[in-house]
Amino acid sequence: MLKRAALPAAALTVMAFFGIYAVLGPNGVLALGDYKRQLVKREQDYAALDQRRTMLRNRVALLDPRHANPDMVDELVRKELNVAHPDEVIVPLQR
Repeated sequence: MLKRAALPAAALTVMAFFGIYAVLGPNGVLALGDYKRQLVKREQDYAALDQRRTMLRNRVALLDPRHANPDMVDELVRKELNVAHPDEVIVPLQR
């Protein structure tokens, strides 16, 4: 009688193992909520990076050597060389 019950008991044990793993495992049903939260955060990060890329693309377009924006060039030169006219007032901005 013990030999006849061994095969169904082994099958039930294997099915229970895979059932528990499907619920509690790293890719299980309970981990799905965490994956959704990570997805939302990554989408927010992507949106912020996309906005930053758009801003940088605009600044690069303003510095195109064929038709550079004089205000942008002036701003960058003054910033990099720390140059100002004697009659100018410089107001530092906190960022």
